[in-house]
Amino acid sequence: MRYASITDRLASLGSEKWEIHIEARRRKSKGEPIIELTIGEPDMPPHESLLAEATRAMHAGRYRYSNGRGEPPVVEALVRKYKKRRADVTSANVLCFPGTQTALFAVMLGLVEKGDAVLVGDPLYATYEGVIRATGADQVTVPLRAENGFHMQAADLERAITQECRVLLLNTPHNPTGAVLTAAEIAAIGEVCRKHDLWIVCDEVYEELVFAGGFVSPFDNPDLAERTIVCSSISKSHAAPGFRSGWAIGPEEFTSRLLSVSETMLFGVQPFIADMTAFALDNPIDTSARMRTSYKGRADRIVASLAEAPGLLPLPPEAGMFIVVDVSGTGMNGEEFAWALLNEEQVAVMPGASFGEGAADFVRISLTVPEGQIDEACRRMSALAARSGLKKEKRA
Repeated sequence: MRYASITDRLASLGSEKWEIHIEARRRKSKGEPIIELTIGEPDMPPHESLLAEATRAMHAGRYRYSNGRGEPPVVEALVRKYKKRRADVTSANVLCFPGTQTALFAVMLGLVEKGDAVLVGDPLYATYEGVIRATGADQVTVPLRAENGFHMQAADLERAITQECRVLLLNTPHNPTGAVLTAAEIAAIGEVCRKHDLWIVCDEVYEELVFAGGFVSPFDNPDLAERTIVCSSISKSHAAPGFRSGWAIGPEEFTSRLLSVSETMLFGVQPFIADMTAFALDNPIDTSARMRTSYKGRADRIVASLAEAPGLLPLPPEAGMFIVVDVSGTGMNGEEFAWALLNEEQVAVMPGASFGEGAADFVRISLTVPEGQIDEACRRMSALAARSGLKKEKRA
C-alpha cells in the first residue's frame, strides 16, 4: 500500500526521541524503583480554582461546538494579556489551539512548504524537527554554544541563513538549556531577521518561569510586529499540561490566512477549557511563582551536588524546569551515559541527542521531582561517573 510522504519525513521523529522515558515508564510499571527525571510535567497540580472553573463551565453547558478562532472569553483574556506588552493587540491577532504543540504545527504549516527552510537553534526542543519537516521544509540549525550560555548569537544566525530560509523558530526561555535571551540579543537577532525578511515564530511557553530578571520577546518590539508570531499555553505557567490549552498571537493578515487551516484541523477547542484558561489569565494565581522558587532551588541543589562529581559539569539554567549536564568528561556521550544510568542506577534522564547534535554530550534532567529524589539521583549519577572514570583510567 502507498503512504503520503509526510510519514517518511516524520519517521523516527516522534516517540523514538523519548525511548529512554518510555522504557523507564515500562520498568516502573513493573515495580522497579526508577527515579524519573525525563519530562517536564509539573509536580504540583493546577490551582484548585481552575478545576472549579472548568467544572462550573461544564455544568453550565459549556461543552458544545466552539469556533475556529477561539471562545470569546479566552480571546478577550489573551488580548488583555498581550496588550500589556504591545498596545496594538486586538482579537484579530489571536488564534486558539489545544496546546503549544498544535499551535506550532499549524503556524509552521501556514508559513513554509517544500523548497523552504526553517532556522532553529541547536540544541532544540525534541518536537521542533518534526514540526518543520511535516511541512516539507528543511531544517537549518544555528549553533547554541555552551560558552555563550546557549544564547543564540546574531552572527551565528547570519552565517546559517540560506536563500531558502523563510522562518526563524526561536525558543526563549529555552528548552532544554533554560537560556533566556536578553533585550540586546533579541534586538540583534531581530535586525538579522528584518534584513533577510524572515518570520520569527517564538515559543514562549516558559515565559513565567524566568528565575531572575525580566522576560523579553521580539513580539514586544513594534519594529518586529509584522513578522513575529508568539506560541504559548497554560501548560507550564499554570501546571496544566493535560488540559491542552494554547494559542498563537500574530499579525492580523497572518491569523486571517491561518484561520481556515485551524478550522480544517480542529474547528475550535473545548469551551469549558477555554473558560478555565480565561480565568487563569485574568486572575492572580501563584502557581508559576511557586514553581519558579522550587525549580530554581532544585537546579542549585544539582549544581552543588555534582560540583565534585568526576566528569560531570552541570550548567545552571536561567529559567524553566530542566538543567543540562555535560557528561563528556566521563568518556561517554549523553546517550551512553543516560542508558548506563538507567540500567545501572535506575535513574532516567533524557539523552542530549534527543535535542539535537549540539547537545550530544549532555543529558537533560527534569526539576519536577521532590528534593529527596533529586539528591538521590545526584548521588547515583556521581557513582556512575566515578566508576566511568576508573574504567577510563584502566583503559589508558
